[in-house]
Amino acid sequence: MKIAIISDLHDNLVNLEKFLAWAKANNIEELFVLGDLCAAATLKRVLAPGFIGHIHIVFGNVCDRENELAVAKTFPHVTHSGDLAELIIDNKKIALTHYPQKAKELATTEKNDFVFYGHTHKPWIEQIGSTTLANPGTLAGMFSKATFAVWDTTTGKLELKILELL
Repeated sequence: MKIAIISDLHDNLVNLEKFLAWAKANNIEELFVLGDLCAAATLKRVLAPGFIGHIHIVFGNVCDRENELAVAKTFPHVTHSGDLAELIIDNKKIALTHYPQKAKELATTEKNDFVFYGHTHKPWIEQIGSTTLANPGTLAGMFSKATFAVWDTTTGKLELKILELL
């Protein structure tokens, strides 16, 4: 299965459209959203007629929590887990959070195979013991180039993508 991981879109709809087109063309089956999409209208654009595969969302620090939850609940292919998601996909334990400190804490326990986080806008992948800790960067392109990550659960390959190079 191919999963795309995005964070920190900050209402950049131009980059969102480019990402959604790439995801469709590249058979992305699931999407992890690590917070800071921002406006509820942006979340609606991701969901309809945007990405049709299953979407896992966690809160960011810049969001309207009540409206984000209300929008997410209207789509059956969305799971909104609040501040932390803990998943098992293809026998791998995964944690999703927006916050780097929480992500590092989760990674150091080595209870997860992968921990994904956002917030810093800096794309990053590192190994902490048996856990891969990764930040897809910022899809908005704020403070660094617009980036996202793709994880192929079949091959185990996790890679960062620069949006302008697609």
